[in-house]
Amino acid sequence: MTAPVSERALRPACFVDRDGTVMADTHYPSSPDAVRLIPGVVEALAAVNAREIPIVIITNQGGIARGYYTESQYQAVRARLEALLEQAGVRVLDTYHCPHWEPVSGPCACRKPAPGMYLRAAAEHDLDVTRSVYIGDRWRDVKPGLELGGFGVLVPCPDTSDDDIALARAQAHVVPALRDAVDLFLASLDAEGARAR
Repeated sequence: MTAPVSERALRPACFVDRDGTVMADTHYPSSPDAVRLIPGVVEALAAVNAREIPIVIITNQGGIARGYYTESQYQAVRARLEALLEQAGVRVLDTYHCPHWEPVSGPCACRKPAPGMYLRAAAEHDLDVTRSVYIGDRWRDVKPGLELGGFGVLVPCPDTSDDDIALARAQAHVVPALRDAVDLFLASLDAEGARAR
């Protein structure tokens, strides 16, 4: 018999954006051939795996609603990304995507910065949203973490706006690379553990 969520131990997670954070942002990729890992990503995510912290990819995919690519094309890109990471020794617990775009689909609870995908992942995998890190190249990737009581880190890419960087500097953290974001998060968990002892 499965114990109720309230009786199960919740784990912190590494919630990470996809395009511009894990793989190069080619703007609405529809083919697996477009998948290119950003340098340093494997080492950063391997450090998360080494601490047995689940990695969850959270991605807006409004191109589906806009007709730029199909759900099956999105899934092919997802599969290629996960295969490349697995070949490099990185384990991803799960991936969540929002296929909506408000002018076409209407409002939804999942498109970032809404917290829907994070809350769904937390419910399905017993994750503690308050002890998790929220990493991405846009403010919309960081803001849900702050609203849920977690740890937000912006890793700018060439397309990141100055406004997004300013918001993150004022309310969260800004670092140059994914490994820096991971190291900052792991240090915060270590500090938390030290305080608890």
